[in-house]
Amino acid sequence: MIPQSEKGGENMWEQRFVNTDRGQFEVFVSGSGEPLCVTHLYSEFNERGNYFADMFLDSFRVYLINLKEAGNSSRVKYEDELSMNETVNDLEAIRKALDIDKWSFAGHSTGGMLGLVYGFTHPHSLKRLLVGGATATNVYMEHVDSIYSEKNPNNKRLKEIFSILKSNDYTREERIQAGREWTEMSLYNPSRFDEYFSKPSSGKVVHKRLDFYSYEELPDYDIRDDIPNIITPTIIYCGKHDSQCPLVFSQEIHQLVPKSRLYVFEKSNHNPFLEEKENFTELINDYIKLV
Repeated sequence: MIPQSEKGGENMWEQRFVNTDRGQFEVFVSGSGEPLCVTHLYSEFNERGNYFADMFLDSFRVYLINLKEAGNSSRVKYEDELSMNETVNDLEAIRKALDIDKWSFAGHSTGGMLGLVYGFTHPHSLKRLLVGGATATNVYMEHVDSIYSEKNPNNKRLKEIFSILKSNDYTREERIQAGREWTEMSLYNPSRFDEYFSKPSSGKVVHKRLDFYSYEELPDYDIRDDIPNIITPTIIYCGKHDSQCPLVFSQEIHQLVPKSRLYVFEKSNHNPFLEEKENFTELINDYIKLV
């Protein structure tokens, strides 16, 4: 969970609409350099950009994409359009509509999981791949170090937070506070919350997409047999103390994906791009050199 700032500010992104044979997509564009696709499986973006995507603006022309049901992108006719497989087909349609021969992809958390699916389903469309805080299997839901596991001491409270976020019985302030508490569970140093999230950003949860992932896709999610087919040069990264997708799952991805490198952030939980910005910038410098 990355909170959506309510403050105004600079660093606005250019809004575009991309028409494809699979629907219309709202895309926000900023930065300069080679094209880079950034998205998340169940987040909605706007002109304020996104904490993760902002990190790449000095090195790439970033296309921050609202998937179906997010923002002003098309709505789905069938629930299966929300799946990872259908979503990467949407990304392919967007790439072609933009007349981009190859682009790179960077994804964090379920955005990284989406990147893995993109990697083995469309191997010739990606120049390089960046996958962070992710997993290739639903087994993370059972790992004691994951807040999503019933074995984890924070899991009971997390379920209460989810109920607050989805209910209309709570005030906007109560939902904001609940979202903050969810985020703090995923920080190595929760006391730095206000420092990390002081600048304007976007990325609120699209509950229709989250529900499809949670109840339809996650129960059978296991792509460990598929990711060895990824031929794209890949960087995998993870915080050493990741409380959503523990480090062991990034290590597993690294072992299975050819041509991959693993970066571990020693003083980070789930958000190294905020918790260790300087080190993450060094990772990006290595990433752009991948061939």
